[in-house]
Amino acid sequence: MAIGEELRSGRFWQEVLAEAVATLIFTGVVLGASTAPGPLVPAVAGGLVAVTLTCALGAPQANPALTLALLCTRKLRALRGAAVLLAQCAGAVLAATAARLALPDDAGMITRVSAIGTAGQALCWEIFATFQLALAAFATTNHAAVPAGLTLGSAIIAGALAAGPFSGGSMNPARSLGPAIVTGVWDNHWVYWVGPVLGAVLAGLCYEFIFAPGASWEKLGACLTCRDVAVVETTTPSPSSPSTAPPSAARAPPASQGQGMA
Repeated sequence: MAIGEELRSGRFWQEVLAEAVATLIFTGVVLGASTAPGPLVPAVAGGLVAVTLTCALGAPQANPALTLALLCTRKLRALRGAAVLLAQCAGAVLAATAARLALPDDAGMITRVSAIGTAGQALCWEIFATFQLALAAFATTNHAAVPAGLTLGSAIIAGALAAGPFSGGSMNPARSLGPAIVTGVWDNHWVYWVGPVLGAVLAGLCYEFIFAPGASWEKLGACLTCRDVAVVETTTPSPSSPSTAPPSAARAPPASQGQGMA
């Protein structure tokens, strides 16, 4: 689809708006829950709102790390990816602005490296937590029998509880960016971009080229050399795939579906 045609598409702007609204709601819920002591309440709140948004808006990404993973695996076009990223960041900033006005103390809004660890340890936990979330998000597109909302919500809760004591369990650059902008606190902010993005991209590459139906070395080579991955999927057998599903089962989801939130 040409750029001009895509920009005139109502579907394009509907998906961009869905990403902004979903990120605003997700970030607002998590920030509100972050006023409670400990990682349990925000973790559960994040998981529950992910389930709700999956039902209401068709599982928007609401997470720049997942969007970049889709771009790296050739599941999302560059124009749509750029628009979605801007929408996600805008939604998170709006949510953080409202939260700062509503909450008595904005200290809990900011994701910080724990005093018991280092920035390097926080980075490793963010990579790990986002890896398992993104792996679940990619896998839900090929397993229709598995409820996507429940899977993604569980992955968010698990990741937040595991990484929370060390990094705050963000797994979402937008969720960390919004509070940083409205409060002006940027301590170790790079951790919350490098960690989630690296974890999500690694998970996307692992799933698409190792575990997914239709995965093959030829498909990986096509992605790395900027060839059409879809053509390779339909013309090449997939001996490396653990599933017997046909290549068509590895279809790319729409930008607003099946890739979850964090």
